[in-house]
Amino acid sequence: MGDEKKAKSVGVWPTVKPFVNGGVSGMLATCVIQPIDMVKVRIQLGQGSAGEVTKNMLKAEGVGAFYKGLSAGLLRQATYTTARLGSFKILTNKAIEANDGKPLPLYQKALCGLTAGAIGASFGSPADLALIRMQADATLPVAQRRNYKNAFHALYRIVGDEGVLALWKGAGPTVVRAMALNMGMLASYDQSVEFFKDNLGFSEATTVLGASAVSGFFASACSLPFDYVKTQIQKMQPDAEGKLPYSGSMDCAMKTLKSGGPFKFYTGFPVYCIRIAPHVMMTWIFLNQVQKFEKSIGL
Repeated sequence: MGDEKKAKSVGVWPTVKPFVNGGVSGMLATCVIQPIDMVKVRIQLGQGSAGEVTKNMLKAEGVGAFYKGLSAGLLRQATYTTARLGSFKILTNKAIEANDGKPLPLYQKALCGLTAGAIGASFGSPADLALIRMQADATLPVAQRRNYKNAFHALYRIVGDEGVLALWKGAGPTVVRAMALNMGMLASYDQSVEFFKDNLGFSEATTVLGASAVSGFFASACSLPFDYVKTQIQKMQPDAEGKLPYSGSMDCAMKTLKSGGPFKFYTGFPVYCIRIAPHVMMTWIFLNQVQKFEKSIGL
């Protein structure tokens, strides 16, 4: 009986391990990056530059303001990053088996990244909605504030006030953006690790750091066009005749391409990269450390 139970647990752990590791690394990265993300949201809401936002937040709300919405951020990582990194590991392992154990070509890694991104965003969309609302709450007039106590209270209120489907408001653009981001992030990381380790002979630490930086860059480069379109749609207002500038995401993309060319989609890329890349890098670094710790204790 004991041997049977042990065998069963050994069989279960390899399956859940990629998901556990993904969630833990994402949550640790969020604890480090949360203040930067908080400032980013306030900038997007038109409260000034990074320096002005930071100064005003410290003066009016104190240090704790930088960690508002942390519970939602952690919940988002516990769902979104758990699902996307776990799925990517499972998908690439299956693909390697089908490829007779040979390393995957880049296009197959990209397809695995696209799929993992869609899976992760579908699971993480409710927590993402709660996070954005909690971070933006302090910028609303007092009468309009939702005053969520934590992420679970936010989800409870959203379901109670707006219905279950409201948890997936804006999920379409979110999923598309996540697919692009994860294609760039996941495929480029695996490819970079192989290149730095096998071709350049880098040490483990240098390989992880270098591959993390490359991954952060490509995650930003692949997702910014979708983020640009999403932002234009979210902030558009009707003209004097009540007509909106865009009928939808595709209309926005085509008009932007026609008026400004492909590089228009990369407006503000340096700032966007500073937003996205640190979390991507921290996630990979923490994931590497978590895996090393598990190996050291025999897991």
